[in-house]
Amino acid sequence: MSHMENHTENTVENPVNKKRLVDTFLKLVSIDSESYHERKMADFLKKELKSLGLHVEEDDAAEKLAEHYARTAGKGKTGEEAEKIDPAGNLWTCLPGNLPSEEENRKKALLFSSHMDTVSPGNNKKAVIHEDGTITSDGSTVLGADDATGLAEILELIHILKEYNIPHPDIEILFTAAEEPYCQGSRLFDFQKLHARTAYVLDLSGPIGTAAYAAPSILSLYIRVRGKSAHAGFNPEDGIHAIQIASQAISRLSFGHVEADTTVNLGTISGGAGKNIVPEEVYLTGEIRSMSSEKAEYWLNQVTDAFHQAAEQAGGTAEITCEKEFDAYRDCPKEPVVQTFVKAAENLNLSVTLRETFGGSDNNHFNSHGIHGLVIANAMNHSHTTQECTQIDELEQTVRLLLKILRQTIS
Repeated sequence: MSHMENHTENTVENPVNKKRLVDTFLKLVSIDSESYHERKMADFLKKELKSLGLHVEEDDAAEKLAEHYARTAGKGKTGEEAEKIDPAGNLWTCLPGNLPSEEENRKKALLFSSHMDTVSPGNNKKAVIHEDGTITSDGSTVLGADDATGLAEILELIHILKEYNIPHPDIEILFTAAEEPYCQGSRLFDFQKLHARTAYVLDLSGPIGTAAYAAPSILSLYIRVRGKSAHAGFNPEDGIHAIQIASQAISRLSFGHVEADTTVNLGTISGGAGKNIVPEEVYLTGEIRSMSSEKAEYWLNQVTDAFHQAAEQAGGTAEITCEKEFDAYRDCPKEPVVQTFVKAAENLNLSVTLRETFGGSDNNHFNSHGIHGLVIANAMNHSHTTQECTQIDELEQTVRLLLKILRQTIS
């Protein structure tokens, strides 16, 4: 712990309580919170926010998330296995501003957001602090830095604002559920609750000072091909081979980067009742993602036509269900949300990198509801792997960056 003990002194210029920040992070990653299992995490966060004097609201997303899980992630699971989820709703709160007028507090209001869930394997996480200040898991699970770093940093920000009475506008906070499975929690949030039109989403890998201003549309595909069963040995000619229909459709399609900014993928396939039975049904899932919503729709039509044509030719049927997870967005680097970030990062002598990302985030939904948001790097590295890690100095640096963003917003 020597790395931490040398860096806990607080000043008005650098008010971050590094020990408290790290302790909060360690508590957060010790909580099991895989997607659709965020109940314990939500309860912990509600307690923390209430201890800071904030009124916390949890919306009614949990029940709808359970329904979505049963329809998608839980497909193929039965009985007790399918029931073992413990979802939570999204958490929202607001720290009222302390600027001279209510009009200014609302006009300059900011939204800070992170998500409560982790990917698998994310249960029984054990954080290890190394001498150089790096924090990893023990190697058997992810660390959960995606996105416990963001949760911890936002909590530390609120501590500092209250302790030092730092000037700030209204600060809205949204901790979302089920972000990893294509941002299902924020999809269900009632955005009429928010009056902030500017958001910073803490959910990006890379050096502090990195931010993403554009992200893709993602369409999820659920394809059911139906044929006709028959005995594979005695009368196969009486059957209609569902797997063969699917394979013929697949052979007509392109996958991977079908265009420079667009990908198509079919990722799972299951079906059939036995090796000696002509398969009556096969079920496939996949996705299309593109930096252009129009291109995503074009490739959806290509997939749909390929399966319908193959099924029709064989005498079977194909049902293609598409769920639009979110639309693409692109903020001009000259937008105020981007420029505020750039100036704040430069004030900390950080190297600024603005880029597109080919991964979605809650910011896609924010943008669809008229909120200009930026996804910023927040001390998560090697996310979605058991090599995931964070770095104590980067945790502190992120909080300092948030404080600079606030200062830049009201200057």
